[in-house]
Amino acid sequence: MSEVLIELKGIKKVFFTEEVETHALSNISLTINQGEYVSISGPSGCGKSTLLSLIGLLDTSTDGNYRLGQHDVSDISKQERARIRNKEIGFIFQSFNLISDLDVEENVELPLTYRKDLTKEQRKNMVREALDKVDMAHRAKHFPSQLSGGQQQRVAVARAIAGNPSIILADEPTGNLDSKNADAVMELLDKLHAEGATICMVTHDPRSAERADRSIEVLDGQVIADQSKQSRTVAA
Repeated sequence: MSEVLIELKGIKKVFFTEEVETHALSNISLTINQGEYVSISGPSGCGKSTLLSLIGLLDTSTDGNYRLGQHDVSDISKQERARIRNKEIGFIFQSFNLISDLDVEENVELPLTYRKDLTKEQRKNMVREALDKVDMAHRAKHFPSQLSGGQQQRVAVARAIAGNPSIILADEPTGNLDSKNADAVMELLDKLHAEGATICMVTHDPRSAERADRSIEVLDGQVIADQSKQSRTVAA
């Protein structure tokens, strides 16, 4: 039995603007186990990216409890949230989010420089290993502007996995790519999952969602479906 890595109980998120309350998430309860590959899908504005932000400790819930591994992260300081996020979570964004005046190697290493538990030599080894995994070691000294969109996203994947995080969070990882590069990035995520990575991906693409072990559907801030690949296959 896999260990529970993410546990959300009664999570609510309300945004307050000029006396208007927007209920982005309502009473979300779910768990993600180590080694799972989960997709979260739903229409625009349904709350899926808000949910991913909360899981990634980029934002905090209005109400509810959140455990990440051994940490109760429901109500912790900004500094502690940043420390846990940097060590435990790897992010892949739709727009790559690479820094233009840093080369590939420096972009991948950047999150690791905030880790006090790593020496410079350890960081360099981790960067090299991550770039090898995504077949981008030969581009280590290139800058983002010298890379195609697909190559930039591979570098972003390397940055996400370099610190050996507990979970990889991918927010529309193929949203800015053509179909060929999108397939290549999804194959890379499949490979990482096969090697043991825990992945949680927000996607609007049904083909990408189908690659996951488990598919969660969100509508109006609530989970309306949560199915494993096996049950989807049986239903079909």
